[in-house]
Amino acid sequence: MALLHNRVDKNILKQRLKEEPVKRTTVSFYRYVIIDDPQYLRDELYKLWKELNIMGRIYIAREGINAQMSVPDVNWDLFKKKLYANQHFKDIPLKIAVEDNGKSFYKLSVKVRGKIVADGLPDDTFDVTNVGKHLSAEEFNKAMEQPGTVVVDMRNHYESEIGHFQGAITPEADTFRDELPMAVDLLKDKKDQKILLYCTGGIRCEKASAYFKHKGFNDVNQLYGGIIEYARQVKAQGLKSKFKGKNFVFDERLGERISNEIISTCHQCEQPCDTHTNCANADCHLLFIQCDECKQKYNGCCTPECMAIAALPIEEQRKLRKGKLKENAHSVYKSRLRPNLKEILKEKNGHTSENRSKK
Repeated sequence: MALLHNRVDKNILKQRLKEEPVKRTTVSFYRYVIIDDPQYLRDELYKLWKELNIMGRIYIAREGINAQMSVPDVNWDLFKKKLYANQHFKDIPLKIAVEDNGKSFYKLSVKVRGKIVADGLPDDTFDVTNVGKHLSAEEFNKAMEQPGTVVVDMRNHYESEIGHFQGAITPEADTFRDELPMAVDLLKDKKDQKILLYCTGGIRCEKASAYFKHKGFNDVNQLYGGIIEYARQVKAQGLKSKFKGKNFVFDERLGERISNEIISTCHQCEQPCDTHTNCANADCHLLFIQCDECKQKYNGCCTPECMAIAALPIEEQRKLRKGKLKENAHSVYKSRLRPNLKEILKEKNGHTSENRSKK
């Protein structure tokens, strides 16, 4: 029986990807469709895509599929043929990456989940198929210009921080699960106004628009294909882009540039920057914005403590991950706490600040 999971160290896989001469295309797609046996489909797709040297992150659930993939160009036509041959995915819309060097994923991961997007919604309480009106890029632009229109970013704070539509409401949410009730509450007095929802590729808005309609909003619309498809249509049709900055993506690239504006700053020095990175201390792995100067100064880490840990021999780091040394390093493990790195670094250097601002 074929091995249906990756067992190779990620550093080896990353080096292989870096050295391979294969040209690749990054693509994403999703579909809400009833899948009777998600585990069986998962195994079949893993075997097929492994043979085609496809890499990516794919979630399968009874409610459908959510996929982001890197496909070798030589296998692109066969990939599409095999995908469309499956009754669940016939003619499924494919969204091609805006900026793509083919190095978006270093392994193939296909997982069965309870849902294809963790939304926290009790779907049996409302009609998830009663979604909002899908708008093209041109229609979305025109709708934004209508008086009283409300534009809502249905992504997480770290996504909208580096790029969003002009005038959009950008809730300070850590997860989509958190953002849904937050967004509905923010708009509770605007149920008769035109609501425009958007996200990365459209999947979150598919569920969110149904939820908004369930909550009594009368004119709910969503950007078809999300920011990825919007950028493609803007370029192809010569439209004016109302999206400013970068589109955050959930792969090794961490972002695609949509416009030349840089609307965010380095979390350590506050210089203009929109480059996300993960802290080089593997047990911190904090996602934050870091400019090239700070990247060099802190060796890709978020704080001096993480620099010290990342410089330790790998065996010492492993002991730390097992909790043997955490008594002296517990403050390093921030994860999703979104610390104000600029203020932390000021304190480490003996400075104080009366006006603390939350990133």
